[in-house]
Amino acid sequence: MNTKLFVGNLSFNTTENDLQDAFAAHGTVVEANLMVDRTTGRPRGFGFVTMSTPEEAQKAIDALNGAALDGRNLTVNIARPREERPATSGRNRY
Repeated sequence: MNTKLFVGNLSFNTTENDLQDAFAAHGTVVEANLMVDRTTGRPRGFGFVTMSTPEEAQKAIDALNGAALDGRNLTVNIARPREERPATSGRNRY
């Protein structure tokens, strides 16, 4: 089992520290990242948290999936590898 978790349905007011604090109650947080829009710099409403062991990752999923954080019910599950997207050159996209 992977130790990297996808965290979705985050409030745009949630910070990486908020995320780390929420998950730290269920084990050691190795890393917490919020995804932001490259253009605007605004949060995209999801992020990733890496726990130190698969057991801690499962514990965090069990405790936090559906739990409220900043007024939003979280979606927490094992992060899947990003799917490869075909490269586009910017031409012939219509």
